[in-house]
Amino acid sequence: MNEKKQVIELREALRQALDEEMERDSAVFIMGEEVGEYNGAYKVTKGMLDKWGPKRIIDTPISELGFSGLCIGAAMTGLRPVVEFMSFNFSFVAADQLISNAIKMYYMSGNRFKVPIVFRGPNGAAAQVSSQHSHCVEAIYGNLPGWIILAPSNAYDAKGLMKSAIRSNNPVLFLESELSYGDKMEIPVEEYLVPIGKAKVIVEGKDVTLISHSRMVNVCKTAAEELLKKGVRAEVIDLRTIKPLDIATLAASIKKTNRAVIVEEGHIFAGIASEIGFQIMEYCFDFLDAPLERVCQLETPMPYSKVLEKATLPNVERIIAAVYKTLK
Repeated sequence: MNEKKQVIELREALRQALDEEMERDSAVFIMGEEVGEYNGAYKVTKGMLDKWGPKRIIDTPISELGFSGLCIGAAMTGLRPVVEFMSFNFSFVAADQLISNAIKMYYMSGNRFKVPIVFRGPNGAAAQVSSQHSHCVEAIYGNLPGWIILAPSNAYDAKGLMKSAIRSNNPVLFLESELSYGDKMEIPVEEYLVPIGKAKVIVEGKDVTLISHSRMVNVCKTAAEELLKKGVRAEVIDLRTIKPLDIATLAASIKKTNRAVIVEEGHIFAGIASEIGFQIMEYCFDFLDAPLERVCQLETPMPYSKVLEKATLPNVERIIAAVYKTLK
């Protein structure tokens, strides 16, 4: 029997996941700025207020600290909130609630209070939104025990991971990319889940492993296509889950290719690439034929200029240069 497919944008895949989970579980609700009347800043929640009403699709004032705390309390009493940050940069305003309560309450209460909550929204750079709206937050929050951190690169994974995130009994950061919301992909019509904690090899190769997450995965795919024209077969791995890290999938690839380049949109110092690189050294040192390479955002606040913004972020040229460095 052939599986029915649909071609949809990533934002629609997220909407389907949210809608299906609200249908499945009456404890699920959505709260955030402009999620209702405005249909969401990026239209992820389009039409959901009309369907579910203002008790389950709740618009808020511009007060991330306030509505994050409210939702953490709701999660402690058995509800399953999905909190939308219009940008994950604005999560810094709510940092006390996220850090002091969301991820510590289960521990501090002696396992009495679970906090099944999802914080979702765009993370990282968009187009000319400058330095205060371009942070990648995964390394900042990843340093703190208690988070599950997800960062899908495509519509299929976005839908399946969102459904798994909502069903998790742990606090989840669900990191999206503003520049990827319009990306289209064929995905199943029928329900499916993508497991948390499992990376995926999306391009098979034998010469070098490219490791990345979120929007940078597609940049790595383009780099792999260019490298193939020159006879270099790069394997591309989409982390999908940043924390917990699927080091087993990374190790299996590196044992085959013996080289790795880690690509991260965030900064290089104390970043996700740093942690992945150390774990590779810890578990795969004997299989490496060359030093690891990292391609990250340059150590500067994000410029507003299009030209400087492009130069600051990882790109195909920098990835290819890093690959050739490992091959030498």
